[in-house]
Order: sequence, then C-alpha cells, then structure tokens
Amino acid sequence: MSDFERVIDRRKTRSTKWDNMHEVYGLENADDILPMWIADMDFAAPKVAIDAMRERLDHGVFGYSYICVACKDAVRNWLTEYHSWETKNEWMLFHHGVVPAIASVIETFTTEDDAILITPPVYPPFFQVPGHMERKIVTCEMIETNGEYAIDFVKFEQALQQNVKVFILCNPHNPGGIVWSVEDLEKIVELCTKYDVLILSDEIHADLVFQPHKHTPIAAIAGEEAKRIITCVAPTKTFNLAGVQAAIMIASDEQVRSKLEKHAMAHGQMNLSPFASAALKAAYEEGRPWLDELLTIISSNMDYVIEQLQKKLPKIKVRKPQATYLIWIDYRETGLSEEEMMEKLLQVGRLALEPGSKYGESGRGFLRMNVACPPSIVKEGVERFIRALD
Repeated sequence: MSDFERVIDRRKTRSTKWDNMHEVYGLENADDILPMWIADMDFAAPKVAIDAMRERLDHGVFGYSYICVACKDAVRNWLTEYHSWETKNEWMLFHHGVVPAIASVIETFTTEDDAILITPPVYPPFFQVPGHMERKIVTCEMIETNGEYAIDFVKFEQALQQNVKVFILCNPHNPGGIVWSVEDLEKIVELCTKYDVLILSDEIHADLVFQPHKHTPIAAIAGEEAKRIITCVAPTKTFNLAGVQAAIMIASDEQVRSKLEKHAMAHGQMNLSPFASAALKAAYEEGRPWLDELLTIISSNMDYVIEQLQKKLPKIKVRKPQATYLIWIDYRETGLSEEEMMEKLLQVGRLALEPGSKYGESGRGFLRMNVACPPSIVKEGVERFIRALD
C-alpha cells in the first residue's frame, strides 16, 4: 500500500476539516459525516519535509528564525525549473500565508475609497478580505458554458474604470480549475496597464496542474509591466503544509517591495517559524517525486468521480479540471435549490461539500468537492453523494 492509499485518522487533531464541521454546517453531531470540503489533503506531507521539521524539533531550541539564502534559492530554483520563470532572491518577501499576504497588499496599496476587482465565482477571501477593510468590491462575472469559464474582457475593461486599484487574479483558478492561457494573461496585463491597476496574482495552485496543461506565471509574460504584479506562491497547497504557514510574495519592483516591507514592520510581522522555513526548503528541494505521485492519484480520483456521477446521476454535470484537486460539480439540472441540495448531502448522504454560492452568487447551482484523499475515501464519498440523491 502506497502512502497515498493509506487512510490516516485525522479526527481529534484539531483539524478544521474533520473536527469543526458541526460549527461550520450548524450541526449538532457531525461525527459520521465525511468531509470533502475545505482545501487541505488527507495525505501525509512529503517525508523530506517531515524529516526536516523533525530535525529542528529534535534540536530542542526554537528561538527567532530568519529566511536563509538557501531557502530563497530553493524557491527560485523551483520556479525556474517547473514554471520557466526567472526570478531573483531579492524579489521575495515571506509571509504566513497567501490570504494574509493578500490582506497586506490590499492594505498597503489601497484606501477605503478604492475598489478591488474580482472575477466570480472565485475563492471567498478575494472578496471577504477587502470587504472587511471597507474597500469596494467590483465584480466581473465570468462567462460560464457547460461548467467551463472564460473572462468577459469587454466587461472586464468596463469594470477597471470604476476606480479599481487592484485586480486579484486566481491563477490557476479556484474553484473552476482553469489554467489560464498566455493570451488571456497578456490581455489582463494589457488592460490593467491601460488603467494603471496593480495585479495581485494568487498562484498557490500553480504546482497542481495536469498534463498536457502548463501553468504560466503572469509576471513571466508581462515584460516591463511585471513591475505592477505581485505574485503569491506557497508550498502549503502543493505539499499539504497549510498548518505550517508559509508563503512568498514575489515583486520585481523595488518600490513595491519597500512599501510591503514598511507595512510588515508597522504590523509587527515576524519571519517564518523555524519549522516553516525547514519544511519549505526541503519540499522545494526534494519534494518533486512526491508531487508527481500525488498528481497521478488526484487525476485518477477525478476520473473515478466523474465516471460514477455521470453514470449514476445523469442530471449531475462534471468536467475534469485542468488544475487543483477540487471538482466543480454542476447540479442545476436537478432543479434542487442550494438549501435542498445541502440538506440532502448532509442529512441523507452524511457528506460535506462546499455550496457554490460561497464563491459568489454566480456559483449557485454548483458544489465543490475535494478529492485529495485516498481512493477508498473518494469511493465512499461518491457512494454517499449518490445515496443522497437516489
């Protein structure tokens, strides 16, 4: 049995995914509910990362830590080798997560009178974080055709004219699983340049892309306009290290970095923990074989889910995503409301998926399913899904 087939009991580990469903879904008892909702994996992290953290643990002294040159080299080499993006160590600023990094960028480069542009359905913190900061949220709803999405660039340009200061790009896209084309990315750069808009590109899913698709960092194709781009990457989604908390902001423009550094000092933001830096370095240096096997397992899991749901539930429409370990399920032909669907899944199927409206109103009629778990768990999840609608 491979590590990706082994079922690890995560209950009673203070796991948000497994131990907090009663609060998230408002249930008295969620002990028998199978969680396939929040985006973390049920696989152990790569052994190289675990060993690196264990070495630090065994040392026994956990004082203040800093990001060494070797850590930056590991990030830079990874981006060069796997994404053909040439960066420099001095372009990197480290943070405790991509969402905190997004908050830092919004607070640094906008005021309460400014607008933030997003393209729903999209990752909820894109509108939640700036919303809590009293920024105006401008939306450009994506064009949806049979579960596939595209940016409406006519409406995108119109939206940019509404005092937008920052566009938040999800690259690859969550929850749609889209790997944006070079042409799409070039059009985004062209329009954001025309209206002098900063691009904040969340590329946390960049490593989770399936062949023959290939991730393109938007900064890599932006030429001189890369100066208006801040890219967020992290080993956390790739190697299931979310709880370790580590992310990197990459900005080629010195003035942009200086403002972000000043913001960090003003908020007392410290460097990464010794465990985070150790795991980051080890994962980026030696984690590729683990990732290759992971992608094979996830792709197989997706194929199984799609085959079974389309065979047993013809009114459920599913397409295989180009990236991420998240399946975006279209149930609109069932005629069920979101409330009815969630009731069936939770109460009959005892299965926790994410309702599409969480990603914006245009996500209503969809569900998001996380298949980054052993095949036996995926099979159980599909059976519960079918039972809920049978």
